[in-house]
Amino acid sequence: MRLGVLVCLLAATLACAPAPRAPRLPSPGQPHVTVLTYNVNFGIPGEAGVVETIRRAGADLVLLQETTSAWEEELRASLGAAYPWMEFRHERGAGGLAVLARRPFEVKEYLPAPSGWFPAVRLVARTPLGPIQVLNVHLRPPFGPEGYASGYIRSRGVRRAEIAAYHARLDPRLPTVVAGDFNESEGGRAVRYLAERGFTTVLPAFDPRGTTWRWPTSLGTLRARLDHIACDGRLEPVAARILPGGESDHLAVLATFVRPR
Repeated sequence: MRLGVLVCLLAATLACAPAPRAPRLPSPGQPHVTVLTYNVNFGIPGEAGVVETIRRAGADLVLLQETTSAWEEELRASLGAAYPWMEFRHERGAGGLAVLARRPFEVKEYLPAPSGWFPAVRLVARTPLGPIQVLNVHLRPPFGPEGYASGYIRSRGVRRAEIAAYHARLDPRLPTVVAGDFNESEGGRAVRYLAERGFTTVLPAFDPRGTTWRWPTSLGTLRARLDHIACDGRLEPVAARILPGGESDHLAVLATFVRPR
């Protein structure tokens, strides 16, 4: 009897879950900006599917994680005409970051992770909406020597400390986007930290259930939502989606912003 009641309550909860919000195109002539985040995987430099995914997305601003010198060589050769402004920062292993843009931008600072893991980069981009501050992050992975499950639990506070340190460096005068590989879902402590400070993670409204990470195992493919784009209240998201394609373990996330109504 109790199980039956529980099943009914669960069904009712799922039935009442909000439907995905329909994306809308900006009105003709309405200024807008599109932002893409993508962990390209440092182990497959130059993979054609990843490059083609970036090309097809056609974003104004592209934020990449896990880039390397080999990735830089391929991206400059393949996408340099579409993105005349590029900046790469190579770090050990999977710590590289890159920014590709159709308009000029200025890197303000590279921010070392307080945990000793991967850095972040803060920049100001010129956009049709005016200058926008952007933070490209790659937070601590959810694993450790003790395994994935225990490592995920132990690393939650580390990711929160990382995003708190980066947030402290933001210029409060500018509209801001924070994007990248958070290595946690919307319920993670880093994402919640931003939400408590007025940031909205854009995917849940447009794609409540889609996943951005996959990892094949002998027992099946693990899937999770680890990649996010968040904005403060001075920007309004009108579309967001996960892009298929590429051999990276991550998928790209694309969002469109306008000025709030």
